[in-house]
Amino acid sequence: MATVALDHIVKRFGALTVVHDLSLEIADREFLVLLGPSGCGKTTTMRMIAGLDEPTSGEIRIGDERVNERAARDRDLAMVFQNYGLYPHMTVAENIGYPLKVRRVPRAERDVRVRTAAERVELAGLLHRRPAELSGGQRQRVALARAIVRTPRLFLMDEPLSNLDAQLRTVMRAQLKHLQRDLATTTIYVTHDQIEAMTLADRIVIMKGGRIQQSGTPAEIYARPANTFVAAFIGSPPMNLMSGTGSEGVFVHPAGQVEIPSVPRGQVTLGVRSEDIRIVGPGQGHMTGVVFSSELLGDTTLIGVTVGPDLVNVKVGPEGGMRIGEPVSLLFDSKSLHVFDAEGQRLSGGRP
Repeated sequence: MATVALDHIVKRFGALTVVHDLSLEIADREFLVLLGPSGCGKTTTMRMIAGLDEPTSGEIRIGDERVNERAARDRDLAMVFQNYGLYPHMTVAENIGYPLKVRRVPRAERDVRVRTAAERVELAGLLHRRPAELSGGQRQRVALARAIVRTPRLFLMDEPLSNLDAQLRTVMRAQLKHLQRDLATTTIYVTHDQIEAMTLADRIVIMKGGRIQQSGTPAEIYARPANTFVAAFIGSPPMNLMSGTGSEGVFVHPAGQVEIPSVPRGQVTLGVRSEDIRIVGPGQGHMTGVVFSSELLGDTTLIGVTVGPDLVNVKVGPEGGMRIGEPVSLLFDSKSLHVFDAEGQRLSGGRP
């Protein structure tokens, strides 16, 4: 059982502040993902939880215990890194069992726990091999088994899938999700990949510039992003954002206009997801444009449309490819529009 609480955490390196007054509570058994671009402070936040970096100010609690002064080895947590960190001269069994050997766990008990951990990640038949004889996915599973063999109260994972190819990442995401549910262990996962975050997380915390931008379930963040940064970061493709002017319940854009009763006067940004736009006949849509690109993605086709100064992506069926340069009219789903103010903060709209 492990909850984690960060209370007004600040981290400075000299004059540079990389984490600003961050407060966050993580529930027992929750799979929480820290998501953001490089340099946003997510890895530094994880390192402070692990005890590898010390906060400049603020308090870190694991369970009911303040751990600021506790060494990393005394926090009862396990970390999985991007580079696996395996010992090349050891077998898979020896790599998995090394944390137990360091703690002087008896050999018989160690062997049982190593085999159990290996079976959980489907490595039982490879225990005699060395890392050089394994694929990237197998090496990552060895690193996972080494983390779970100790049965820690907290898992910390720092971009563990980044070195894998696309197909292996898909497989490992499913295995990670299943493993975390099976072990029922609180997990904090750092990534810059929004697809990993959306597929793995119970809750996502999006960071930028050392500050939390939004915290919520994947569905909540996708449906109601807090600002234009989140809107543009979550989704594949990201949300379409168009600058325009609000005037008497109408959003006015160089390529057309949309009635939005809640839109305020002045400069605003309209947000709309690619699946919430339809390509319709001339004069039937809210805005007009010209096809810029047409990409078949398998189950869908992504149509890029130049709409005034903006490039808008529209998802259509796999047979919906269009010719580049073709004029089109776009109809927006009025129930799924998002309105942001001039500073990029959410005002209204979005899916219920």
